Amino acid sequence: MFLAEKLINFLKKKKINFFTGVPDSVLKNFSLSIKKSDNHIIAVNEGSAVALGIGYYLATKKIPLIYMQNSGLGNAVNPLISIAHKKVYSIPSLLLIGWRGYPKMKDEPQHQAKGSITTKILKNLNIKYCIVKNNKDFNNLGKLITYGKKNKSPVACLVLPGMMGTKIKRKEYKEKILKLTRYEFISCLLKNIKKSTKIISTTGFTSRELHHIRNENSIKNGKDFYMVGGMGHASMVSLAHSLFYKNKTICLDGDGSFLMHMGSLLTTGKFASKNFKHILLNNNSHESVGGQKTYTENLDLKKIVKSFRYKNYFSINKSNEINKKIKLFLSATGPSFLEVEIKNHSIKGLGRPKNLINIKSKFIK
Repeated sequence: MFLAEKLINFLKKKKINFFTGVPDSVLKNFSLSIKKSDNHIIAVNEGSAVALGIGYYLATKKIPLIYMQNSGLGNAVNPLISIAHKKVYSIPSLLLIGWRGYPKMKDEPQHQAKGSITTKILKNLNIKYCIVKNNKDFNNLGKLITYGKKNKSPVACLVLPGMMGTKIKRKEYKEKILKLTRYEFISCLLKNIKKSTKIISTTGFTSRELHHIRNENSIKNGKDFYMVGGMGHASMVSLAHSLFYKNKTICLDGDGSFLMHMGSLLTTGKFASKNFKHILLNNNSHESVGGQKTYTENLDLKKIVKSFRYKNYFSINKSNEINKKIKLFLSATGPSFLEVEIKNHSIKGLGRPKNLINIKSKFIK
């Protein structure tokens, strides 16, 4: 039995039966091991997950489990302090946090930056925590849960990479049968943009594949800025860039990122100029961290973006229409939106962008 499954069973014995959070690669086996019959809600961002946990407690007087990666802890601070804090409403919860970039771990710079201050953030929030490395640490976790319940305060459990096992138990969902891949679309996009075009891409496989494709094929058209962190913020970075740059700015977004701060669409629709282009690569999943669903399959994105005052909406779900639709999209007056339905598929052994300061310098030069 995986540590993830043992942890779930342990939590249930402690009468923790409500799970909510944002998928994380460190915790992917945990979130994928939660059964369909369990009370489990995947939230769009960490603050929303904390709010769901608060609502659950108000209805049941039971402690919720809220999972996230440590980079998303900042999103959770507001409701943790202004609602759940001991001096406000004193609402208990157990935070399960994937600890990327923990001290002495060799990791990406954005992970190390947050990893080095994760425990300091928890201490500043006055949130007691423990670290789970193996089954023996469950005793400490049990004491921590008891403390949280007794004192009616949030507590946290930090999980190191690899502690939940390496085997991915991905749930099977009924999905559209799509042949189009992210790799195929990005390759075609790069061939159609001009040298002056700038691309700002969201975190995860999107930035990693864009970086891989450009370097693999030595493509010089345009320049890229990879959002190696800051999930959900690619559109606002792109918007501000487009307002102060005369040529095309393309936001290359993913559905999980798009949903995380969806209110940004209102700002884009109000302030974006004709050079702003928004592309959503939609595979209805958090593919980079395990393939958990984002539940976008029933959204009418055309109505949504039009209601937020985007001037144009385009869509692609077939390989034979990529080139034609990209040309129409790029030539249309912005702000324009392009939804690309892709399947869950990424390049094996995919690397990550390196020398980030150099990438930034080349982008703004």
